[in-house]
Amino acid sequence: MRFGERLVKATAAHGPLCVGIDPHPGLLDAWGLPRDASGLERFALTCVEAFGGHVAVVKPQAAFFEAYGSRGVAVLERVVADLRGSGTLVLVDAKRGDIGSTMAAYAQAYLADGSPLAGDAVTLSPYLGFGSLDPALDAARASGRGVFVLALTSNPEGSPVQRATGPDGRSVAQSIVDQAAVRNAGADPLGDVGLVVGATVGELDADLSDLHGPVLAPGFGAQGATVADLRRVFGEDLRGVLPASSRDVLRHGPDSASLRSAARAVGDSLGL
Repeated sequence: MRFGERLVKATAAHGPLCVGIDPHPGLLDAWGLPRDASGLERFALTCVEAFGGHVAVVKPQAAFFEAYGSRGVAVLERVVADLRGSGTLVLVDAKRGDIGSTMAAYAQAYLADGSPLAGDAVTLSPYLGFGSLDPALDAARASGRGVFVLALTSNPEGSPVQRATGPDGRSVAQSIVDQAAVRNAGADPLGDVGLVVGATVGELDADLSDLHGPVLAPGFGAQGATVADLRRVFGEDLRGVLPASSRDVLRHGPDSASLRSAARAVGDSLGL
């Protein structure tokens, strides 16, 4: 079963919310955990206990694991394995992007069968050219996994690049959307090449109507985006949109039952 199909089934069962696992040092402090690999492990595995089998998608932020070196990466590997074992889809938020053999190596790490870092999907950066992502797109197709490509992010630094227009009059973001749409053409029920579009971008000056793929919408909750913002950005039809929330849920730790209840409450607030 391809990623797009698995995602449709998961959201039908659990709703569209994507919950992040972001072991920020401030959250470790708030949970009364040490800022070391042992604290990271307790934090992350508590999240796995809370969310595994209860939400559609969980998004561990790779950087917060990598910050602890090899022990942190080992924790990320366990998070990926345990969540996948629970039936929850895992989106590894690594934002990888490079060229040639280096991109192929990233693809092997995050998208190939047998790799301990390979979840169900990974985030990618296309700003060395969308074509530079071909090794990852090919690897995802071969293994039935998905990718989410940065298109229109909510950070203010991204706007001058992403909204810039090329010789054909299209914005950079629209060019990324269009190239993702080509990859998704003919997929049923949903393509495997998703996009990242921030829920706080305001006016969406990109046409997603032909994408036929999922959209990860970070910024919901603690970063300020509301259901009204989601509808303002994406319109009334939010099928395929995955609102992402991290701190708004994680602040309810360290009790796993409280975390699960918080995720359920945030999911219910979407009304989707």
